[in-house]
Amino acid sequence: MTAFLNTVGLTCALGRGRQAVRQAMLHADAPQAGTVTDRYSPGRELLLGTVDGVPGHAIPVQTRPAHRSRNNAMLLDALAQVRAAVDDAIARVGPARVAIVMGTSTSGIREGELAAQQQLRTGAQPRGYHYGQQELGSPAVFLAGELGVRGPAYTISTACSSSAKAMAAGARLLRHGLADVVLAGGVDTLCAFTVAGFSALESVSAARCNPLSANRNGINLGEGAALFLMSREPGPVRLAGWGESSDAYHVSAPDPHGKGARQAMQQALARAGLRAGAIDYINLHGTATPANDVMEAHAVAEVFGHGVPVSSTKPLTGHTLGAAGAIEAALAWLTLDGNPHGRLPPHWWDGAADPALPPLHIAGPGNALGHAPRYVMSHSFAFGGSNCVLVLGEG
Repeated sequence: MTAFLNTVGLTCALGRGRQAVRQAMLHADAPQAGTVTDRYSPGRELLLGTVDGVPGHAIPVQTRPAHRSRNNAMLLDALAQVRAAVDDAIARVGPARVAIVMGTSTSGIREGELAAQQQLRTGAQPRGYHYGQQELGSPAVFLAGELGVRGPAYTISTACSSSAKAMAAGARLLRHGLADVVLAGGVDTLCAFTVAGFSALESVSAARCNPLSANRNGINLGEGAALFLMSREPGPVRLAGWGESSDAYHVSAPDPHGKGARQAMQQALARAGLRAGAIDYINLHGTATPANDVMEAHAVAEVFGHGVPVSSTKPLTGHTLGAAGAIEAALAWLTLDGNPHGRLPPHWWDGAADPALPPLHIAGPGNALGHAPRYVMSHSFAFGGSNCVLVLGEG
């Protein structure tokens, strides 16, 4: 059974909507995304993958207080881009046959931060604040209510692999006949809690992150949402395979030997029925932390050798945490759809190769395959060694 990715709504630091994101992603002059701000780290300016124009109050007035968060507003922005296709699918199969699987790691934590700050200042929480805004399950429940669907609706939270796993879970629902249409994806919004947490780990770079470089020194955090309409009906792109594994090595560091990452890559290839040489391009997890890049580069070299073009798009979007898997799958979708010359998302870095890493075929600005790509792979490697790899193929 094939799970087709019929369409995708996408909002991130690169833009809002497929056309805007594609144009910014493939821009060959210089990275076009990111904002230097201390909004979430008072007194310390950081480059963050921010999304402007999606305020928390952009939620329908009838929405329950527990779901009135900027996180859900971001999700609604992605939904609006594909709403007509979603409504048509619901009308075709019926509300009971539509499932929702989301990934997130922040949900409405920002609303909780602002409420706590006001309570310290005034002794009272903001009017309309509800503790349920912070519930990790909120995105799926909110979306189900907004669309009036009655199929399975749940949220996965496994840090940076959350929404990649949501897509794999959606494909399983289709395969086992538990749904005829699945809305799968992820959403995360910036908050001080996340920025402070990664800063405490000394994993945040103040300047644009520098994946695979000898000079890399940490991540840029970001925000955004991606929402796929998945079904068994043929579409332009399909989820050809996926692989999941667990390092069980350390709470925040990957297995330095990359065993779990390799297992996830190999499972994804096997499920897709492909050899490694069939992959035209790999979107790396590519966080620009010392530990991740060493592990991932060695794992890629062992599975694929040095020929397949690779890049990390995190210098463009920031690391969107629970939304990263779906957002980067959406960038892979854009790489496959309507791309006859195979233009590749560029890898932005300083070009200072790290001698501790095996040489990889890095896709630079303006690089192209010279033909339409058939298969691309996207990596998501999370805290606790929660790994998920997706293979997307032409429809």
